[in-house]
Amino acid sequence: MLTKEEMPACPVATTVALIGSKWKLLIIRNLLTRPWRFNELRKDLAGISQKSLTDSLRSLEDDGLITRTVYPEVPPRVEYALSELGRSMQPILDAMERFGNSYQELARG
Repeated sequence: MLTKEEMPACPVATTVALIGSKWKLLIIRNLLTRPWRFNELRKDLAGISQKSLTDSLRSLEDDGLITRTVYPEVPPRVEYALSELGRSMQPILDAMERFGNSYQELARG
């Protein structure tokens, strides 16, 4: 979680600090549907590097938006899922989707 000192005064800036990167938004979009494994996310997010995915997942976990579950299997299975806090972002992504659809329709003429 952001510390009190790291937290911007503006609530919009706080949200942007948490999910402002392209990859974080797309990771959250995917996790809204179901838990995902690392390699599944990497294959689905065309263009993301392993380092960017790792860094984004760690940051989202540190901020309390996702959970990481390690299953005691051989080989180990790790799944990422939205936390309750992360799931509360669904209306934000729904609004972004509606805006994106409207914009695409306008652009098509």
